[in-house]
This record gives sequence, C-alpha cells and structure tokens, in this order.
Amino acid sequence: MGKDKNPRRVADNEAMAKLRMLRTSPQKLNLVAQMIRGKKVDKALTDLTFSNKRIAVDVKKCLQSAIANAENNHNLDVDELIVAEAYVGKNLTMKRGRPRARGRFGKIIKPFSELTIKVRQVEEQA
Repeated sequence: MGKDKNPRRVADNEAMAKLRMLRTSPQKLNLVAQMIRGKKVDKALTDLTFSNKRIAVDVKKCLQSAIANAENNHNLDVDELIVAEAYVGKNLTMKRGRPRARGRFGKIIKPFSELTIKVRQVEEQA
C-alpha cells in the first residue's frame, strides 16, 4: 500500500543543501554567497577556505553538504559540479536591549538567516 514517493524539488542533474538559523545578518551572509555563485565547486571551496569572513566557515560546510548529497544521493560527478544557485533568506530576529543614559533603552537586534546552495552537474566542453 504505502504512499507515493515525493517528487524531487530540484532537477535530475542538481543537488541541494540548506542551512537554517545562521547567526548573522542576511546582508553579511549574502556577501559570502555572492562570492561563490557560478563557480566550480573546488574553486568555491578554496575561496571559502581563505576568506576572512567569520561566516565563511558555515557556508563552506553547507557547500560540502551539497557536494556530498550530489555524490551519494544523486550519483553526480563531483569534478563537473558548479554552484548553480546560492541564495539567502531571513529567519527570526532576537530582540535584546541595553540601558542607556537618562533612563532610555537602546534596542539591540540579533538577526538570524538561512542559506540554500544548489549544485549542478555541467559537462565540460572539450
């Protein structure tokens, strides 16, 4: 009996990984995601390894997860993968505060964001 298998959310030559609850603002995370869009995965991993941004470590983990998904779950060739999409979304925002002078209250906002990376297998032209 059982239910039918869920349809794939990505194409047959793609794989995806998603990271939620990253403790950084979407604007800062998008700077790092912009750095790897459209590149081959080995070049993107190298760029993330030597980046000075703190969040680049988490983006690298997400990219490695997408590569592992492509290899193990979808039988794609790792050497022919490129970063097809890397996009950022908002998540929750923690509201904190700090007492200020003359009885006022300074608002401190601590944003979270999410990251989605899709890798695609592209055959190289000889």
